[in-house]
Amino acid sequence: MIPHPYVPAPARYDDMRYRRSGRSGVLLPEISLGLWHNFGDGHAFDVQRAVLRRAFDLGVTHFDLANNYGPPYGSAEENFGRHLRADFRPYRDELFVSTKAGYDMWPGPYGEWGSRKYLLASLDRSLSRMGLDYVDVFYSHRPDPDTPIEETMGALDTAVRSGKALYVGISNYSAEETERAAAVLRDLGTPLLIHQPRYSMLDRWAEDGLLDVLERSGAGCIAYSPLAQGLLTGRYLDGEVPADSRMAIGHFLTRDRLTPGLLDTLRGLGKIAQARGQSLAQLALTWILRDRRVTSVLVGASSVEQFEQNAAALAAPPLSPEELADIENLLRAA
Repeated sequence: MIPHPYVPAPARYDDMRYRRSGRSGVLLPEISLGLWHNFGDGHAFDVQRAVLRRAFDLGVTHFDLANNYGPPYGSAEENFGRHLRADFRPYRDELFVSTKAGYDMWPGPYGEWGSRKYLLASLDRSLSRMGLDYVDVFYSHRPDPDTPIEETMGALDTAVRSGKALYVGISNYSAEETERAAAVLRDLGTPLLIHQPRYSMLDRWAEDGLLDVLERSGAGCIAYSPLAQGLLTGRYLDGEVPADSRMAIGHFLTRDRLTPGLLDTLRGLGKIAQARGQSLAQLALTWILRDRRVTSVLVGASSVEQFEQNAAALAAPPLSPEELADIENLLRAA
């Protein structure tokens, strides 16, 4: 049986809210879909397709990837390319697709970090895997301590001037590194569009100068790991570690993180969320979006239901000053 062609929901833009990325002309949905997890070869292709379709039907235009997303490396881009060809090719101009390079991707001295050699070769490979002529934004995924920042930013500038990217971004750069990168890019004539930092209630380093630098530089911010690798999903509130959780796997999150003090904080946050009619995860997303300097929040999803639950955070009222104060008190005690 030949599957019916995908037809997006006609009202897909009616309810989604969009924010401008810094002082650019780019508007991004307040919730974006990250393909870090759940889009490699180990995850059901039909489920991937359903999540992508539902996200677009809800007005999510931004899909975020990187060269090494999988596993195996490159498979998330390859799978996204298949979904693009099957479902989204007619709507390419409605999509904002990003990818990154910086972490290890292939063997040898030119397979990671921030050299011009690696970044531009990686971008070519990413475009080939996805079947795209260009990406909307190309990121330097991490700063390289051994490569001059002028070389790394010069490679991003070349990506734009060659027509292979429309905008450039950086990820995991400190406030000081971001300020320098933004200045170099500004001098090259290719302004920094956006920074992608790790940011959540339990990981607030971006508040220590980075958001101020981005505001001064006219760049946006898109937060990744907003649920702190699952700690803010509510799965651990009873103190147990589910067998299928990231903590049980132990790759990015280990059991020693779940201290009695953190459990008390999570349970307190859960009570605030419940009083608002939200899940803990929804509260965590609402909290990040309280700051207008944040352009969008990246969420992953292993199912349509999970994505819908996260996206429902946008329907909640803003946090009141009293709620913000209560949250702050709990976070200080964590």
